[in-house]
Amino acid sequence: MRDAENRRAGYVYLLMASFGTLMLLLAFGLLAGPDGDYAFSAIRTAEHVPWLAGLVLVLMLLGAGSKAGLVPLHVWLPLAHPAAPSHVSALMSGVMTKVAVYGFIRVVFDLAGEPAWWWAVLVLILGAGSAVLGVLHAVLQRDLKRLLAYSTVENIGIIFIGLGLGLAFKTNNMAGAAALAVTASIFHAFNHSLFKSLLFFGAGNVLTGSGERDIEKLGGLVHRMPETAYLFLGGCLAISALPPLNGFVSEWLILQAILLSPDLPQWALRFLVPASGAMLALAAALAAACFVRAFGITFLSRPRSPAAETAHEVSRWQIRAMYSLLVVCLIAGVFPGPFLDALSPVSQMLVAGAMPKQPILPHLSIIPISESRSSYSGFLVFFFIMMASWAAIRVIHNFASRAVRRAPPWDCGFPDASPVTQYTADSFAQPIRRVFGPIAFRAKISQTMPQPGDLAPARLTLSLRDLIWELIYTPIESAVLFAAERLNILQFLTIRSYLSLVFAALVLLLVLVATWA
Repeated sequence: MRDAENRRAGYVYLLMASFGTLMLLLAFGLLAGPDGDYAFSAIRTAEHVPWLAGLVLVLMLLGAGSKAGLVPLHVWLPLAHPAAPSHVSALMSGVMTKVAVYGFIRVVFDLAGEPAWWWAVLVLILGAGSAVLGVLHAVLQRDLKRLLAYSTVENIGIIFIGLGLGLAFKTNNMAGAAALAVTASIFHAFNHSLFKSLLFFGAGNVLTGSGERDIEKLGGLVHRMPETAYLFLGGCLAISALPPLNGFVSEWLILQAILLSPDLPQWALRFLVPASGAMLALAAALAAACFVRAFGITFLSRPRSPAAETAHEVSRWQIRAMYSLLVVCLIAGVFPGPFLDALSPVSQMLVAGAMPKQPILPHLSIIPISESRSSYSGFLVFFFIMMASWAAIRVIHNFASRAVRRAPPWDCGFPDASPVTQYTADSFAQPIRRVFGPIAFRAKISQTMPQPGDLAPARLTLSLRDLIWELIYTPIESAVLFAAERLNILQFLTIRSYLSLVFAALVLLLVLVATWA
């Protein structure tokens, strides 16, 4: 806590956690009503007026959304993860945020009563915005753990897109489609807990082995930390939704649910659901670019600092933990059927429907709605990938020339072997920043060119603004400071004045309780 950034991260996290807890308490208070019965069975059978149920939805979005990292309540995530130890970051991102998702599902789908169709609109907008803004922030980060933190925001957005679809279909009595959307969303939450924990463990290994988490100061770690590199690559493939790993299955199922949106009667949903699908596709493409950048700049090319040159592999126990997570990611991607069948009772309880029972044989495929519409076989994809890789290796070994030739290697037009001639993290992200930066971050580049004859170096300065922080949290901070300065007079009152204020507050509370009763 001696670091100013760590103190700021702890302070922001404490504020956001307190705010989220307050919103959750208010939501459960409204559900319990004047009787104050907080048992789930009593809340389910209670009569809730429509406006009260809608207010509970908003409170749950504020409360659970702040704890899960939903935009614009995500500001604590990129601050807390770099400050926390890597195994704690894995628990925060892989487990703690999913508890918030569970709380949202439990209340909105189970306890709050029948949803209205506009609930889906609100959840879809927040989910799609979180997915795109989260990955855009991640693509521009140099701190490896902050990059993974913003990626968590993206995946929480994907989960909420699935939940928004579930609400839309449930409202219109489309039980099969609602079951598909909710199952895909919960399955993605499970998958995210696996591959994000794997990636945070990998980031912790990099920090332990090199002492650095700034990817601009790394490079070449695949030679010094080979097992960490290949395990981290597996996590990158999973989070980029590439088959045959588990991230692809859950995102593919969400897209299959989106394809059922033309049957929705509300015009707003018929427009918004395909738009959310487009945002999901954009987020998936940007996530792939983000983790190509993260892995390539960190583990490939040449070392960019003495820390990278002297990096070393970590202990066997740290490696085994990553192996176990990668194996489960592969199993859930190749054989997702048992995982989806295990979620059928959950979707039956939440939306009164379930996905078709997934066949184990003969094709080891998963069926979202019916076999005639679409199906996916993770086992066949895995088999063909392995066979194609084996065939390519055999062809190269059997038919390549065995003659030994010595020649200068292709230097890509850079005869200088200095690491400064290779791609950096900033240069890799430059095309994406140029496209999205002016809109999402108000990106601005200023340059300082010395006069002719001046030996001072030319400088190029890039400034990125966090618009959510500036538009939402900065005005709140200013208002709190203003109110605190004005209310500072209260600490100089007399005992008589204090007693008068306490009496007035008590009378006000009694009036409110009497009105509520």
